[in-house]
Amino acid sequence: MQKNTLDEELIEHHSFLVEKGHEVIRLDKFLMLRLANKSRNRIQNCILNGNVFCNNIKQIKSNYKVKPNDKISIRFEYEPLDKSIIPENIPLDIVYDDNQIIVVNKKPGMVVHPSFGHYSGTLVHALLYWYKELNKLENQERPGLVHRIDKNTSGLLVVARDSDSLTNLSSQFYDHSIDRKYVALVWGVLKEDKGTIEGNIGRNIKNRKIMDVFPNNDYGKQSVTHYRVIERFSYVTLVECQLETGRTHQIRVHMKYIGHPLFNDNEYGGDKILKGTRFTKYTQFIKNCFKLLPRQALHAKSLGFLHPKTGKKMYFESELPKNFQDLINKWRIYSNSNLFTD
Repeated sequence: MQKNTLDEELIEHHSFLVEKGHEVIRLDKFLMLRLANKSRNRIQNCILNGNVFCNNIKQIKSNYKVKPNDKISIRFEYEPLDKSIIPENIPLDIVYDDNQIIVVNKKPGMVVHPSFGHYSGTLVHALLYWYKELNKLENQERPGLVHRIDKNTSGLLVVARDSDSLTNLSSQFYDHSIDRKYVALVWGVLKEDKGTIEGNIGRNIKNRKIMDVFPNNDYGKQSVTHYRVIERFSYVTLVECQLETGRTHQIRVHMKYIGHPLFNDNEYGGDKILKGTRFTKYTQFIKNCFKLLPRQALHAKSLGFLHPKTGKKMYFESELPKNFQDLINKWRIYSNSNLFTD
């Protein structure tokens, strides 16, 4: 069980009650498993600085063995980025804007907000240039951001232009009332026309840069993805995915979990031939497809929500990028031609 808050002094608190039957493990390992977005060094520094408590006792070490019924709490002082955010004149594809919101069609390859290793060229840098009022919002690392999509995913995001709109839109996301649909090309031919994937998503135990599904719901956060088949090809399937929750890499992780990684997803095993023949021509065909779309085949196609001021239902759609469309057409031609078949 976990609770977390962010107080007015920008100190982030997390607390955990260790479940009955939980294995006895080191404190630092326990916290790494539970805190998906925190680095090992940051967790260990919190322990060294006395910012971790076990059963209200402050002086504990990283090698303390966490046991069932222990109450663990940790606090992180909010750390500003090493470099200030300077607005940058970066062109944006603005789908819609008014005095309260901005809807942007993000290009692939663009990071949404500054983070370690990404101190320039992000969507935030561009937004601060084109929308000066965002400089007045409280959180200057992520001004106006309500949600985000991965660097190499293209598609729609909504951004708030004032504090009231930010609060309103954040509540809609929290209540899962936002309508978000993605288009993905996945490996393999899905048998069912539609389905639902459920399973907690949390940081992978061995590689914290990627996420994983924990079907027993002992780690991570509840995650639900609905999918519908759009079109089947010889060895891949075009699907529409609707998010009920919004976890990091959710669609990518869930599709891998059911045995259908996204096409050319290098973090989740989709950047190699997973289905098809051993013919040299087929291998070259796949290499050409990877070259055509050099990223995971995922696009945030539609976004629906209530306008934060008027309450009017807003709905936006974005066309697939041209190289994504070309990839689909390439598979369609291949499938209809029966080339390279066994």
